[in-house]
Amino acid sequence: LMPSLLRRLPLVALIIGLASLLPSRAFADLIWSADSGWQIQGGALSGLTGADGRVAIDLMNKARRSEDANATGSAARAYEKVSKKFPNSIYAPEALFRAGKLRMARRQYYAAFDDFQQMLGRYPNTKRFEEAVGLEYQIGSILLDGGRNRAWGWFPGLTNRSRGVEYMETILINAPYSDYAPLALMNSARTHEFLGEKEEAIDALDRMVNTYATSVLASTAYLKLGQLHASLSDGPFYDQGSTKTAISYYEDFMILFPSDTNIAVAARGLDDMKKMLALSKVKIGDFYFYKRDNFPAARVFYNEAITAYPDSEVAREAKAKLVQVEAKAANKPVLAPAPAAPAKKKHFWLF
Repeated sequence: LMPSLLRRLPLVALIIGLASLLPSRAFADLIWSADSGWQIQGGALSGLTGADGRVAIDLMNKARRSEDANATGSAARAYEKVSKKFPNSIYAPEALFRAGKLRMARRQYYAAFDDFQQMLGRYPNTKRFEEAVGLEYQIGSILLDGGRNRAWGWFPGLTNRSRGVEYMETILINAPYSDYAPLALMNSARTHEFLGEKEEAIDALDRMVNTYATSVLASTAYLKLGQLHASLSDGPFYDQGSTKTAISYYEDFMILFPSDTNIAVAARGLDDMKKMLALSKVKIGDFYFYKRDNFPAARVFYNEAITAYPDSEVAREAKAKLVQVEAKAANKPVLAPAPAAPAKKKHFWLF
């Protein structure tokens, strides 16, 4: 096998050498001139030959002239035709990008996002990658704020914030390490909250703090997580799972971001949640004290209330009730042991 491999080495070297030239085509520039039309700069080929090459360049020139004449609809359709008929040409990514911008200007947000997404999916090495992701983010933000897609470029449709959230999730997949990723999650959370979808908002914020902990938006996410969990707390008579989670996020915020301008907001939220948790313990203690005369259980829950928030009015109330428990327990009459059952008389039977 070795002699055969040695004979092939010149061919392998040639293939590697040719492959090294491919990136130059991917990053070649298309330059527009009103006199000469679209030109490829950088020595790369268009990827087309013969009639296909002429048709492609004619469509590109037609699209650009329509664009310059403000015939945006015709220009967008011509660009999209180039990308569909000649997807492997150097013209395709530029055509999709320009079509997306034209659709966006016409407020055809759905079509614009689709054009940008096709470009990013098919040509991830395009030099316009970051710019296209930024435009996708703009479209998603417009929809999240209630912007309406316009069919045919003039007829406004209904608001569709849910689609805006879908677009933000798509941006996370396209560019998870870009500056737009944490912004996309924060905007998704804001919209979910606006739509009354608190669990979904919490999920988005949780992904934000876990994935982008060093982002400048992390402090806002922690605070918002505390507030959202606090809003899920139903009061002292109900389960306190959300209350405990809110306390955890408020405390994390105050530890991680002690100089944040919202530190007072977090402190008030933490105070409210600690009071809620302590009060829930008092209510359970009241049940055992007043309804069941179960003094040991009442002591446990009143003490837990004091431990939950020692320097609070609720803790002082719990201490006062502990005094009542001890007083009532001391005055409770001790029940005498029940008398033993009388022994059964023995009967003697005669047979």
